[in-house]
Amino acid sequence: MKHPRLFWLAAIPGAVLLAGAATLLWYANTVPTMPGLLPPPAAPSTKILARDGRLLYEVASSAGVHHTPLLLAQIPAACQQATIATEDATFYSNPGVEWRGILRALWINLRGGQTIAGGSTITQQVVRNLLLPPAERSARTVERKLRESLLAWRLTRTLPKTQILALYLNNIDYGNLALGLQAAAQTYFGKAAAELDLAECALLAGLPQAPGQHNPLANPGAAQARQRVVLGLMQRAGFIDAQSAAAALREPLQYAPAPFPISAPHFVFQVLAQLRQQYGAAAVASGLSVTTTLDLDLTRSAEQIMRHRLALLADTKTGSHNAGNAALVAIDPRSGQVLALVGSLNYFDGAISGAINMALAPRQPGSTLKPLTYALAFDPARCPPAADNCPWTAATVLPDLPASFVTAEGRAYTPQNYDRLFRGPVLARAALGSSLNIPAVLALQEVGVAGLQRIARSFGITTLAAVEAPGLALTLGGGAVRLAELTAAYGVFATGGLLQPQNIVLQVHAADGTQLSNRQPATAARVIDARVAFIITSILADNNARTAAFGAASVLNIGRPAAVKTGTTTNWRDNWTVGYTPELAVGVWVGNADNTPMRNVAGISGAAPIWHDFMRMALRGKAAGTFAQPAGLVRREICAVAGPRSTASCTQRSIEIFISGTEPKLVVADAAADSDASARALSADALSIARDRTALPASNAANTALNPTAGAAIQLRIAAPDAASVFRLSARLPPGNQLLPLRILSAAPFVNVTVLVDGKALAHFDSAPYELVWQLAAGRHRVDAFGTLPGSGRQLHAQPVEFLVLAADS
Repeated sequence: MKHPRLFWLAAIPGAVLLAGAATLLWYANTVPTMPGLLPPPAAPSTKILARDGRLLYEVASSAGVHHTPLLLAQIPAACQQATIATEDATFYSNPGVEWRGILRALWINLRGGQTIAGGSTITQQVVRNLLLPPAERSARTVERKLRESLLAWRLTRTLPKTQILALYLNNIDYGNLALGLQAAAQTYFGKAAAELDLAECALLAGLPQAPGQHNPLANPGAAQARQRVVLGLMQRAGFIDAQSAAAALREPLQYAPAPFPISAPHFVFQVLAQLRQQYGAAAVASGLSVTTTLDLDLTRSAEQIMRHRLALLADTKTGSHNAGNAALVAIDPRSGQVLALVGSLNYFDGAISGAINMALAPRQPGSTLKPLTYALAFDPARCPPAADNCPWTAATVLPDLPASFVTAEGRAYTPQNYDRLFRGPVLARAALGSSLNIPAVLALQEVGVAGLQRIARSFGITTLAAVEAPGLALTLGGGAVRLAELTAAYGVFATGGLLQPQNIVLQVHAADGTQLSNRQPATAARVIDARVAFIITSILADNNARTAAFGAASVLNIGRPAAVKTGTTTNWRDNWTVGYTPELAVGVWVGNADNTPMRNVAGISGAAPIWHDFMRMALRGKAAGTFAQPAGLVRREICAVAGPRSTASCTQRSIEIFISGTEPKLVVADAAADSDASARALSADALSIARDRTALPASNAANTALNPTAGAAIQLRIAAPDAASVFRLSARLPPGNQLLPLRILSAAPFVNVTVLVDGKALAHFDSAPYELVWQLAAGRHRVDAFGTLPGSGRQLHAQPVEFLVLAADS
């Protein structure tokens, strides 16, 4: 035979082709037939969503990955193009397989090799990940390559390219348990895939070939180097120009703070606990879509406000107060929906035990239970028929005097007020508004410890029943409560005595879209008389009632009607502020999770500023709501300190709200005698304190303007402050909150009244009332008042009042 060498050279390719054809025919009989080629889609992850649909957290699926399938239309074009340019530039024109690679593999096999060289098309990768058994996917053999290629060829003839691309983008591994582009976008950038831009798409498209090596959270430099390669491939494929590539390279990438981003973690884990209890642990990993009640914007604002306010408390310029943590709960009292729940300053900060949910942890409540005690005291339902002095009213006179009480153990219990001062006889309104402790203990003594436990339970507070040997200190914070329950309890007052069950989940859908739960508004339960709830609200919203304790311009004022109460434990371990408008109830706790005490931080200086800032932010731009007054209430003028109906001898009058039938009877208007008679119902110490404060008119006031029969020698009088009063500045309150009311009284219609302190004019009045406040300053001071009588133009000078302000204790 001539040229045998040439013969064999020509025969070898033919033999290879014949062998390849035979092999392909053999493998063709071993692969699945169409239809039914594709397996069921991978189970999606469970999504915990905010009320507006934004993702709070993605729970790993039963396969242990995060996975959310998308339609191709939901995937940015830049991500599609980056993937095609990187993985399979001829994707839309090839038959699903690269035949040159197959022939190269056959040639290597015929030569005795086993290693398969070359990349795979997008369609081949879909086949490998979805159709091959797990044990076969990583095998580097000719058999696996041929089987994969035939399946890819068949898949291309069965499905449109767009569907194949969607299968790839939804099922490729991007690392960090992120299966598919949506999970990758959330894992690495904390956003939805639809929000990705060119730079982010290019970075993610470079991950599948080596997700561990190019992990941007662990090795951002390697990830960005890979991103540069992808952008170059996109430019070469004609998807982008050089300017777009350069701009993408310059863009600073903002990575998610953790590989599994989570918003409102304490709230999310509370939701997951509820889902496990309701549906079981397996269902929680089955691809549920859970829409919660959480307002994500409110929550993020709360977190920002809390960080800011605690940073101020930690400012070394003023001395750290050791206030390391805070919690906040916001509820719509009308529906019971939790709008915001922040369980700590930072869930991931181990130094503050941030993972502990302080919104649910029982803590001592300070004075925040006092409104419940007074509510029971004001409730007519507790009173037997024809009982004397039952129920109490907001005008009930209570002695704020040093007193000792005997506990159940037989020991003496002597409560003190926060400022260590006593104010003598006070109305219940002022006693609750200024959080006075002796009247609160008297109120608990009136209704009984068991009564307070019962009303607290009916308001949704579950922890007080477990208090061992509860005593009279219970109303001052001797038990423990949860912030979330306490906030909901205050919401009962906001709704006029109706308790709405607290709710954190709105809807639950299964992976197939079936609705498993759709929360409907529950029927609210009445737990207190609507009239009582309104009176408590009127007290907690009364700035005058709390001025004595907090000043006239405290952070408890938010520029609209709002009821609010603070609480501070005697050991400085917990402080609280809880308050509400008709549409929003908010509770704030400040302290340390490990129970270490703070230093000189009260509810007014720790929790109240957070409450104030959050309320103003949450209600900004909304019309101020008003608390609806129920039927069965009457308003009567009373003597503002003595309590009975106003008489001619009383110069400090106010309008009080009463449950119909409990209003005081009209007393005889017989000058000072009647007022003094009412005063004699108090102890001698109380009467002495009352006269020192000019709270009650003295019986020998013949030469004062309070007695019209004494002539008009003095027509102008400084009623507050009292002469020779002594005040002390507080180191715990901001200077701007330490304000002294100045009040001028007149028996004649003066005009052009001028009030001076230390010779400096502070205010000019054209008509009554002649009232203002002055910021306290250490030292001796004098108040003067001048007024001009109408008609005659005669100017009169009130008797000056001098007083002393002591510096704060160091």
